[in-house]
Amino acid sequence: MGGRSVISFAWPLIGLLLPLPWLLRRWLPPMAATPSALFVPWAQELGALGTHALDTQPRQGRFWLMLFMWLALISAAMRPQWLGEAVPLPNIGRDLMLAVDISGSMETEDFVINRRTVDRLTAAQRVASEFIDRRKGDHIGLILFGTHAYLQSPLSFDLPTIKQLLNDTVIGAAGTDTAIGEAIGLGIRHLRERPENDRVLILMTDGANTAGNVLPLEAAQMAAKYGIRIYTIGIGADELIIRSFFGDRKLNPSSDLDEETLRAIAEATNGRYFRARDVEEMQQIYQLLDELEPVEQDAQHFRPITELYIWPLGAALLLSSIIVLSWRREWT
Repeated sequence: MGGRSVISFAWPLIGLLLPLPWLLRRWLPPMAATPSALFVPWAQELGALGTHALDTQPRQGRFWLMLFMWLALISAAMRPQWLGEAVPLPNIGRDLMLAVDISGSMETEDFVINRRTVDRLTAAQRVASEFIDRRKGDHIGLILFGTHAYLQSPLSFDLPTIKQLLNDTVIGAAGTDTAIGEAIGLGIRHLRERPENDRVLILMTDGANTAGNVLPLEAAQMAAKYGIRIYTIGIGADELIIRSFFGDRKLNPSSDLDEETLRAIAEATNGRYFRARDVEEMQQIYQLLDELEPVEQDAQHFRPITELYIWPLGAALLLSSIIVLSWRREWT
């Protein structure tokens, strides 16, 4: 059945009862005639004078009324329905939390976009926004963390708003330190009541846990108990050249990145750890996450239904009233 509006019958097999009156008349024996209590020798002549002519027309009218009443009753019993146009429903996908580091170190400019050097948060916003656009059907939430972690957006289907909130984020808004364990704990709080096997936390950071009262590995063990998979992404270049009056100097801007802990968090929760040294690697990571956590592709639709049986049922009641009135008129 296509997506257009159509009239349908919920119980079409009831239509097989349409010829029932004809079958009863055809196969049942006629009713036995009742003997007359009084013999009137001139009754036949009286009928010939006009009684038959007066009686035939109302009976023919009642026959058609009863026929249409039966058709209306059968139509109502078949339960006609008006099926509206198909309305697509949002796919019910995964419950996916993004936890993004906005500590002071995220202002380090060691990423390049369109030949322009940008800070780590700008690069993360650019790639994560593209990732969000591809996650139609998922519940996505946003956690931002620095010295403390806070919920920027609860799980929602409103992907444009989630993306806008991410792009409006400012470095240092949550403090200059890094509370990785607290961010995981906040993610657990908002994912633990969601359906099993679809709870995912993607944590992106450029440092080590330096704040908060929750240890990252303890938080990871708690996440594992609730069946939450954590994918950790360590961002930051391995090499940065500083040019000065005294010459060029190389340094490692990611020396504070605690890869060992990030890898342990992922392993404890059946997730994976990724390393993003530039924008290209970050894009590849999010594309791989699309493969590891694919979006539901089977579209579901809903068709609004309006019941119509009340109309033929009302017509049948009206016709039955007319038939009863015609009988009463004859009897009186």
